[in-house]
Amino acid sequence: MSLQTVNDLLRKHKLVEGMLSNQTMPRRKLVTALVQKQHMVELRGVLDKLSAVEIGHILQSIDLDDARLVWEQVEDARQDDVLWELSDALREALVGDREPHCGVGQMSAFELVDGRLSKVAITCRHDLLAIQPIWVDLLAPSKAQRALIGQHYGLDLPDPLDLTDLEASARFYVEDQHEIHIHSDFLLDREGKSRSVPVAFILRGEMLFSVRSEELPVFRLQRLRARTQPGFVSDCKDMLLDLYGAEAEYSADALENVYAQLENVSKQVLSQNISDEEAAAILADIAEEEDLNGRIRRNMLDTQRAVSFLIRRKLLNTTQLDDAQQILRDIESLNSHTAFLFDKINFLMDATVGFININQNKVIKIFSVASVAMLPPTLIASIYGMNFDNMPELKWALGYPFALVLMTISVVAPFVFFKRKGWLR
Repeated sequence: MSLQTVNDLLRKHKLVEGMLSNQTMPRRKLVTALVQKQHMVELRGVLDKLSAVEIGHILQSIDLDDARLVWEQVEDARQDDVLWELSDALREALVGDREPHCGVGQMSAFELVDGRLSKVAITCRHDLLAIQPIWVDLLAPSKAQRALIGQHYGLDLPDPLDLTDLEASARFYVEDQHEIHIHSDFLLDREGKSRSVPVAFILRGEMLFSVRSEELPVFRLQRLRARTQPGFVSDCKDMLLDLYGAEAEYSADALENVYAQLENVSKQVLSQNISDEEAAAILADIAEEEDLNGRIRRNMLDTQRAVSFLIRRKLLNTTQLDDAQQILRDIESLNSHTAFLFDKINFLMDATVGFININQNKVIKIFSVASVAMLPPTLIASIYGMNFDNMPELKWALGYPFALVLMTISVVAPFVFFKRKGWLR
């Protein structure tokens, strides 16, 4: 329907333009310009409602002259997105040597130079021609950036926002072209905002591709180590294992922080007096640490599955296999710590809730004591409110003060008794 609408507008434009060119009238050029402007406004309105994919399909389906006319009506802000949907021949015919902008994400390639990683920033396809990287890293890539890398190396890079499946078949698999796909979660521990960031890895030949939506401390650390320490990595599989090893280290550091935070919480919980407000703050801290601990455990289990998958595929040499086994041992150790922390968190949470219950019981006890103390004066007042004829105190001049004194004594006496028993503490 969109293609038909554009063709109708182009046909009408050519028809009116031909009719005006054959007419002899004053200010013919001005009239022609006004009519053309009106047609282009209609065409631009149609294009504004279409996606970049639809506009690309239309440009591919019409004549080159018409394509140039339509291209002129595409907004500047959308031109880069549309260019990625065109063939190389049509793109060159429309804009020459212009390369479409890749977007706001970062693309980096890493080569091995004298045993160290050398970083090459990728801004266009020409940057890929003169390098032989072992690792291509895409941070928050746009569709255009993923298309650029995918077209150059002949593979399909996933959208990092789609990497949420937990099934093993969706996280660890091999494509027909011997591409090994691994989707893993990496920890991002920020105060009050810890979360798991999905990362897609693709091993193809001697190259590792990684796609993620956020910068991660683990990636920064490994890039620094590989650039400053000769021989730190020797190939793409080394790079992948080192990232998983660094993730285990990062998780261990996060667990140490959990231990430290829970130690502070323990001191507060074991103090003698905790108000309800303090207990609420303690519960919030415990819940935050429980969330972080659970996230660490889940990520470690995910890393364990990924490393085990690499071992089963028999992709690793002897040294790399030893490294993978060490990572698995580290993960087993961390899993023991997370299990212990879950028990400690549950204990602290139960203790804090117990203190809240004690505070509530104190309030209830006050009301109970007051209720018991008010029973005798209530009884006395009820007796003297019966108004029987043969009640001697009714005619007595001191009857009313006597009743008040009697009720006061009946209130004070239970309080004195409760205090001696220690029930008011």
